[in-house]
Amino acid sequence: MANLQINLLHKRANYLVLPFYVLKPINLIKNNILGVFQKLKEKVKHLKSEIQVLSIAYSDPRTPWTAKLLIGLTVGYLLSPIDLIPDFIPVLGILDDLILVPLLITASIKLIPKIVLDDARIEAIENPKRMKKNNWIVAVFILLIWLILIYSLYSFFKGKTSYF
Repeated sequence: MANLQINLLHKRANYLVLPFYVLKPINLIKNNILGVFQKLKEKVKHLKSEIQVLSIAYSDPRTPWTAKLLIGLTVGYLLSPIDLIPDFIPVLGILDDLILVPLLITASIKLIPKIVLDDARIEAIENPKRMKKNNWIVAVFILLIWLILIYSLYSFFKGKTSYF
């Protein structure tokens, strides 16, 4: 029994050496997790490629005003240099990019009539544009939201703690 434990957890030069029958399930789990993450990244990348299609559909007069409103919000947020939830916040910053952005893009696409969407996709393929993150209007709006949130929290806790 002791010999089996020594073979199972044999230490060499500050790293753990595990036998193949322990590593194989670990590698299978790791590959499955990486595969799922890779598929998710590909779906998000595909949705982000639809940004140009959304901007073309926004300028089309056949697009309803509700779709234009959501498209303006979506494209403005995507091209804003400031995120609503900063990426340095653990988990939430990544969820912003993996959940909020695809939901906005998908909802925008569903509100656009099919013929307008098809025409916009054809135009995007024929005339590709490089879109930059320089929408400072939305950036100022997001910054204003953060300042209001911080001021509200400060006002709420002002008389309740000894820190303020």
